[in-house]
Amino acid sequence: MKKYHNIKGLNFKDNFLIIRIDGQLKQYPLKKISSILEKASIKERNIFEISPSGYGIHWPLLDEDISMDGLLGIKHTP
Repeated sequence: MKKYHNIKGLNFKDNFLIIRIDGQLKQYPLKKISSILEKASIKERNIFEISPSGYGIHWPLLDEDISMDGLLGIKHTP
């Protein structure tokens, strides 16, 4: 399986997603990445699944997904 990103240490502080991606600590305002996560409860935010390949994160209680490439602004061309 191809490993896209190494994702560790995901948590929330105030209205920010704080995550370590590929060894770098990043912080994203929820209002810019997901209105669903921004409005979610602490419990809903804290139940997530990181894909084994590091491609993205899924919040099953919210049916919300975020791709790491999208978060990092990486664009792919065919």
